This record gives sequence, C-alpha cells and structure tokens, in this order.
Amino acid sequence: MEIRNYKDLEIAQTPHGINAYKLYDKDHALIMHLHLEAGESLKPHITPVDVAFYVLEGSPTITIEDEKVHVQKDDIIESPKDIVHCIYNETEEDVRVLVMKLPKPIAKNYNGVTNLAHG
Repeated sequence: MEIRNYKDLEIAQTPHGINAYKLYDKDHALIMHLHLEAGESLKPHITPVDVAFYVLEGSPTITIEDEKVHVQKDDIIESPKDIVHCIYNETEEDVRVLVMKLPKPIAKNYNGVTNLAHG
C-alpha cells in the first residue's frame, strides 16, 4: 500500500506559478493537488484529455470555454479535452483543488507547454 500526503511532497514545477503537488502519477492517470492562495489562478490552457476538478477547500471560480462559474467545496467540475479551462481564486481564502487527468496526457497543449505537471 502506498500512502501520500501532499504536505510531504515537493512542489511540482508548473507554468502557473502556484503550489501544485503530484499525488498520483502513473502511465494511465495523473492526479494533482493544487493550492491557490488569495488572488492566484492558473493560466488559461487546453489539455488533450478530459479533466475533472474536485474542490477540497474554498470557493474558486472555474472557466470552461466561455462559461465562468463560482463553485464550492465538494463540487466536481468536468472539462472536456481540447477546451480551454482555468481556475481562479478570487476570494481571500485559500483554495485547494484535486485535478484528475484520465488518461495521463503525454502531448503538448496548444500553448506548447507539456501537460504533465499542471491543471
């Protein structure tokens, strides 16, 4: 049995400049733990695989294509592949989100950035 706590992991290098941790990194799936402090956000980007965001803490705003919605703890949000998406923390509270990519992407996104390490 393998047990990991994000607090024990090194911060993953991402182009977004936020604290991100690889909780699960296998050939068939990638699960990242994102921690966005007040005012932080991901850069809008596209992934070549479907993505699901599960809100662990806080109330982020999530954009998928042209739709921008304020979500809350315990919401799960789906983003289809090849659609621009982004997470914003427009609050004064911390936001923590699990980002699940199935299957694990190996291609580059449309911005030329490898999708292995970011949401």
